[in-house]
Order: sequence, then structure tokens, then C-alpha cells
Amino acid sequence: MRQMEKFNAGWTFREGFDASSPQSLQTGEAVRLPHTAVELPYNYFDERCYQKVFTYQKVLAWQPAFEGKRVSLVFDAAMADATVYLNGEQLARHRDGYTPFEIDITAHLNRSGNLLTVRIDGSENPEIPPFGGQIDYLCYAGLYRDAWLKVTPLVAIDKVKVETPDVLFDKKTVSARAYLIGDMAKAQNGELHAKLTDAEGNVLAVAKVTITGPEALIELRELDGIRLWDIDDPALYTLSFTLETDAGTDMLETRFGFRSVSFGTDGFRLNGRPLKLRGLNRHQSWPHLGYAMGRRGQEKDADILKYELACNVVRTSHYPQSTYFLDRCDEIGLLVFEEIPGWQHIGPEVWKQESIENVRRMITRDWNHPSIIIWGVRINESADDHDFYAETNRLAHELDSTRPTGGVRCIENSELLEDVYTMNDFVLGDEELPGRNASRRFRREQKQVTGLSHDVPYMITEYCGHMYPTKRFDQEQRQAEHVTRHLQMLNAIAGDTSISGGTGWCMFDYNTHEDFGSGDRICYHGVLDMYREPKFAAYAYASQGDPRQKIVMQPVTFWARGERNIGGVLPLIILTNCDYVELRFGDEAPKRIEPDHATYPHLQHPPVVVDLRSVTPEEFGEWGRVWHDGTITGYLDGEAVTTVRMPAGPVPTTLQIDPDATTLYAEEKDCVRVILRVLDQCGNLLPFFDEPVHVSLTGPGRIVGPDSLSFRGGTAGLYIEAGDSTGDLTLQVRCNGFADQTIRFSVEGARTDG
Repeated sequence: MRQMEKFNAGWTFREGFDASSPQSLQTGEAVRLPHTAVELPYNYFDERCYQKVFTYQKVLAWQPAFEGKRVSLVFDAAMADATVYLNGEQLARHRDGYTPFEIDITAHLNRSGNLLTVRIDGSENPEIPPFGGQIDYLCYAGLYRDAWLKVTPLVAIDKVKVETPDVLFDKKTVSARAYLIGDMAKAQNGELHAKLTDAEGNVLAVAKVTITGPEALIELRELDGIRLWDIDDPALYTLSFTLETDAGTDMLETRFGFRSVSFGTDGFRLNGRPLKLRGLNRHQSWPHLGYAMGRRGQEKDADILKYELACNVVRTSHYPQSTYFLDRCDEIGLLVFEEIPGWQHIGPEVWKQESIENVRRMITRDWNHPSIIIWGVRINESADDHDFYAETNRLAHELDSTRPTGGVRCIENSELLEDVYTMNDFVLGDEELPGRNASRRFRREQKQVTGLSHDVPYMITEYCGHMYPTKRFDQEQRQAEHVTRHLQMLNAIAGDTSISGGTGWCMFDYNTHEDFGSGDRICYHGVLDMYREPKFAAYAYASQGDPRQKIVMQPVTFWARGERNIGGVLPLIILTNCDYVELRFGDEAPKRIEPDHATYPHLQHPPVVVDLRSVTPEEFGEWGRVWHDGTITGYLDGEAVTTVRMPAGPVPTTLQIDPDATTLYAEEKDCVRVILRVLDQCGNLLPFFDEPVHVSLTGPGRIVGPDSLSFRGGTAGLYIEAGDSTGDLTLQVRCNGFADQTIRFSVEGARTDG
């Protein structure tokens, strides 16, 4: 029977490597995976500090379970050039920082004990994608995802590909192709059994086939009562496989969904139903930890996109991301555009061959995820390269005929080899570039972009971002313009049926190379900050969600007369999914104001825009008069459902501690986010509160990063990481002007659901 257990504990880590390193256990720091080689400051650092060689070592004792079995090690990812040794002998090298690799160690095991050594080279090797040019993101060195010890019979199931060819029929079919590994002489006349179950564990169908070679096709037909996987009902099913051969019994499970996807000249369809794609791009990075975030943080990002930002799609810019993230997208109904590693640069032939292998590894790892709707098989924003991209497309279609391909570019008249023309359209903002002297446009016309005389399947994959970077503590007018630009793009995309949808740049701010960003190693391109705290622009997306699920009411203002140029708060954008609002200034009678359908005719929930069309200067108090409190009440179906109050004289009133959870799990480097906020007397964030705050932790865990923080835009973030022991954690927060506060967490034993 198969044994698959995490191999994350008991590693020794140190900087450097020499030829003798694999021969004996070196001294170093005891670490647990996922692990980043260097924990960086929040900003202002030299990224070259991790662009060097590191050594990971671990002792593997012989186990009786190894007898007569195939034993292998699986690394979910290693950044960026990994070489694996066992007992001093080099067994494998993997030059891809984003996909898993497996090493068969069966023939190299010693019963007396085994020393495993992994050499990690974090330098930006020009032979490995995405390196060779400049990159607007960081590639943090380390064994930053899980590792696994895998023990199977000598003949085993390597992987399984599941397809659902007739999902729109009443009776449905599952077609599964199993790929076997090992001594096929022991597999002849063996049997492969398949069992289909729903989410409640009910068995829906079974089948079996006789093994005749290294591949086996098994089909389950005439299936009744199947629910389609959809964004509002992400129904998942499990196929369980049992392989019976002379070598023994092996088992493997995979989840999947019944769904169809298509991109056409009239947009995107999910299960035959038109759906406008609305989402954001996501990097897989966090403050301090870089890429080394475990399951909780990966799942939380998916939840933020779906439930807090009301997105229905995410693009994994610019590389394959954690399977924990993709699994969560499957579970909650968040669509995914997944792409190979790269950023503008195309390297020499050896680089291209590695990139082609990136396509293979990405698709074969992820082809059973129903959330993935398109494969990105072109280097982000790169120039045309016919032979190279003809091969990436050919391979993608050979591996998976059920999904289209896309190739993200930023240049016009680019050769279309993919199924969908995917374009980063940053024309909004071009009018500000020196020498352009262009009128303000929200998007390019498709035929201008493609250079074709006819429409093709088309999607906008980036917009805004570097054209208008905005910090969550920037001046109010800049933040209002940031909001406006996102609204204008959302409206323009929603109003063009030939555009399948768009993914804005980007979900959150991220650390970057010295060539980019604001000089402090941060690109402030996100609608959230690096701790995933929202800027005003986040509510441009959130407000497009269904008010039956979550009511949104966010005025884009700090409610101060002198914050803006010239003064006042007009025009005041109110991001909401309410039917209308009533606005009260001081003791004046409330005024009903409708959403601005004239400016944003294509948005399902246009913002309310308060300007001189709806109020007079006198109603808002001219310069020199008393400034008053403001009250905004939102209405649905004629009923008041939410109210926001903004005091004329805000004062720090509440120090809020807001953890994502208070239960953590031992033995997996479980990391929980904690946000600190300073609120006024009405519960609003104080955007210019920037006092220091000190945090301390007692118990079996640690604070990731420093214990002295500064508020940025009224908030501060930190992560608490559980250790290897169970028990209670106590976080103490001290900030001048507030009483000391504590919050308690419990660290429980390792979770049982994987």
C-alpha cells in the first residue's frame, strides 16, 4: 500500500556548499520546511543576499516499510537550481523553481542510515526561466514548499488525467487515463479499479480494466444526477484508483469537477453560460517569508479574492503556484489562468527547452483542477518567437485538449498562435507619458491590438498597476484617482461583449528588484497592501459582488476639509452595491443619491458619485465654515441595510487586534495573519496614524519579522508561526495611548485532513 508522508521536519540548513558537503552532516540551523533561505526586512534591503548557494541536509533512517518497495522523495518546489545527493552521490538536478520533482532513491538506500543533501543555488541563472533579463518580482531561494517521502509497490500509479467530455449532456462520462511507473513485467494482467464518489462519500460508479502496458484508460459512463462545477456551486468529485499487480497494491485519489470552458469572439462561457471574467493577478509572496508560506496563507489568498474582493478569476502571475492555493480555488469556485515562469525575457536555446518543459510540468501537475480554465504558454510580455511558441502551444494541446491556450503580451500586432489573444493593456495612463500627448482612453480596440481584420477570442490580462502605483497611505486625491482608473477599466471591459474579461494588476503590493517599484523594494501596484489590507481600490472590486452575500459601503475619503487640493471631499466616490444611498452632512436633512449609471453604464453596481450634480458647495460647507460629521446610509429594496459615520474630529479610540484565526496546528509551520488597526470613535481607520507598536509572544511559536512595528496607513501586520509543540500562545500588543492588549491562540496537534 502507498505511503505518502510529509518530509518537512529535521532539516539542517546553512549558507554555502563545497564538494565535501554531501559526504557528512554539516553543522547548521535546525529548520522545518517550507523554508526561505533568508528572511528579508519589509522593505529597503539588498535582494542579492539570497542569490547564492545554500545547503539543506536531513538524515533518513532505514524503515522496514522500504523492503521490496519503490522509495522516492518528492519536492513540491525548490528555488531555483536544486541538486540532490544521497550518501554523497548526486542523484538529480532540477532547474525549475516552481514545479515539483521526484527522485527514486530505492537503489541508493543504506540500511545503516542515509544522508540526504540538497544544494540550492538561489542565483539568477540565465539558463533557467525566468532569469536572464530584468524581473519585476523576487524569486526567493529555498525549499519553500513541502517535501514528501513516498513509498509504493515496485509498480505504481505515477499520475492520472481525468476528463469529462460530455458535461452538458443529461448522462455524463468520466474518462481517466492512468500512467504507471515501474517494472511493467510485474504489471501484466494486473487490474486497475476506479471508484467515483461525491463530496459526501457516496459511491456513484465503479469500473476496472486489465493492465496491458504503461498506460490504462478507464471510463465511467451513463452517470446520472451529476452536479456541474460552477463558480456558485463548485461541486467536486473524487476518483479513487486501486492498482493490483504482482508487485502489490497501490492506491491514488484525485479530485475533479464536471465542467466545460470556452472562449469565443462573444466572450467566455462556463458550462455553456456566458460569464464575464473579473479578477486580479496574484504573486505568491509574503513579507519576510518570501515564497515560504504554508497551506493556511495560500488558502486565505483564494478566500480574499473570492469573498472579500468578489473576483471570479485569478491569474497566477507569472508562474505555477502552490497546489494548496489551486485546491482552494477548486473548493470555492474561483477560476484560474495559470502560466509558465517568465517576464519579458526569452533566453538562449537551453533556456527555451527548459521553458518548454515548464509547460509539461505545469500541465501534468494541474490538469485535474476544474478551476483552471486556460494555460498561459507564452513568457509574460515577451516578443514574438514563432518556433518557440509554436512548440509550447503544440505541447499544451497534446497534453490537454480540454483547455485553450493563451499567451500574455503587451505589444500590438503580435503573432497569434494561441487559442485566446491575451493582452496586458496599459493604455489608461499612456496619456501621461512624456511625448505622448494622447487623449485619455480606457482600453485599446481589439483589432488595433491584434492587427487582424476580424475578432478573435480576447482577454485583458493586466491593467492599471505601474501606470498609477498607489500606497494605502497616499493622499486622498491620488487614492480617489486610483479607484477611478480601476472602475473605468472594469466598466470598459464589462461593456464589450468581445472581451472575455480582465484581470487587473494586481491583488497586492509585492517586494521587487531594485530596478522597479518605489526605491524601497516594493511595487505599490496592488489594491491591497503586502499584508492583504485593502486600499480604497479594493472596494471597486468588492462592490461588484452580490449584496445578498456581502453588503459593501466604502466612501473614498478621509473626511477632512483640508486633505485634498483646494479642500473639501468632492467629488466623493462611494463604492457600494446598495440600490442608493442617503447622505447627511451634519444636521442637514439627508439627501438621496443614486449610483452613477451615466458614467459607469456597464457596471452591475456603479459607484455613487457625490459632486455638483447632486449637491451644492454650501451644502458641504465652504472653506472657513465649520466642518461637520458625515453619515451615509445604504438602501436595498427600500430598506436601510448599512450605515457609515464619519466624524468631523476623529481621535484614536480603539486599538483593534484582528487575527484570521486563533487555532494553529503544530508540526507544519502553520502561519496565521494578525492585523492591528487604530480606529476612530466611529470605527473608521485613522489613515495617518503611524505610531510605533511593540508585540511579544509567549508559548510554542514565534513572530515572523520584527517585534517593533510601525503603523502604515493606520494598520500594521504580522504573522504568528506555530512551533512543533502543542499549547497556548499569548500575543501582547503595546502602543502609546492605549491600554496593553493580549490575545490568546491555541496550538493543536497536526491536522488530520492533510
